[in-house]
Amino acid sequence: MVRSGRIRLALAAFGLSLSPLFAQAQDDVVSYKLTTGVYALTGVGSPSHGLDVNLRRATDKGDLWVAWYRSPEQDVSQPRVGWDTTYQAAAWRVMPSVQAASSGFWGGSLSLETGETWFAGVGLGRTNLRPYTNLNFDPNDAWMASAGYRWSSIQSLSFQVVRDNRENPDQQHVHALYRTGLSNGQRLTLDVLFKSGLVNDQFTRRTGLSVTYDWPQFFTRVAYDPIINFTPQTMWRVSVGTRF
Repeated sequence: MVRSGRIRLALAAFGLSLSPLFAQAQDDVVSYKLTTGVYALTGVGSPSHGLDVNLRRATDKGDLWVAWYRSPEQDVSQPRVGWDTTYQAAAWRVMPSVQAASSGFWGGSLSLETGETWFAGVGLGRTNLRPYTNLNFDPNDAWMASAGYRWSSIQSLSFQVVRDNRENPDQQHVHALYRTGLSNGQRLTLDVLFKSGLVNDQFTRRTGLSVTYDWPQFFTRVAYDPIINFTPQTMWRVSVGTRF
C-alpha cells in the first residue's frame, strides 16, 4: 500500500471519507472527531492487515488533523498531519487542503464548487511523489470533476470523476454517492465506486462499495475495494468513530 505521491484530496477525506467536491450537509458543531480503521488485504501476494487512527479538530481557522498508520506484515508505520477548510467567495466555495507525512512527503489540493440545489465542482491535487501510504485510495495527483442534486440539507445524490494526470493517466475512479437522513438524527451514505486502469499492464475494471451509517455521536463504515491502489489485491475496511 505504500505508493509514491498520494494525498487525501478533501475535507472529509482527511477524516476517512470522500472529496469536498460533494457539498454535503455539515455535521453538528463538534470540536473533535476520532476514527479508527482496520484494513485487510487479500488476493495476489501475502495477506496483510493495517490499523489507522485519525483525530480531527474543528477550529475557526479550518480543520486540523493528526493520524498514524501501521501494518506489521508490510513493515510500514507512517504518521501524518494535515489541514483543510472552506472559504466562501461570492457564488463559489473554495476548498484548499495541505498534508505532510514522515519520509518527507507533502501534498495539497484546491477545489472549487458552486450551486446549492444543483451543484458542480472541479479540483486539482498535487504531491511531491515521495513514498506515502495512500489511505484515500483515489488517484491523488489528479484532476477532479463533480456534479449533483440536493433535495435538502440531509439528502443528496452526486457523481465525481477522479483521474490521474501525472504518473498513471490511465487510472480513473467514478463515485456515485447517495446520502439521506433517517429518524432520530441518523444518516446513511452509499458510495458505489467504478474504477478502471492498468493492473500489471492489463486494463482492468472493477466495482467497489462503501456503506456508512451515522448516529448523532457515533458512526461506522464498511467498504469493499477491489484492485486497491491499482494492484491485484482486494481490501476490506471497517471503520468506527465518535464525535465529541
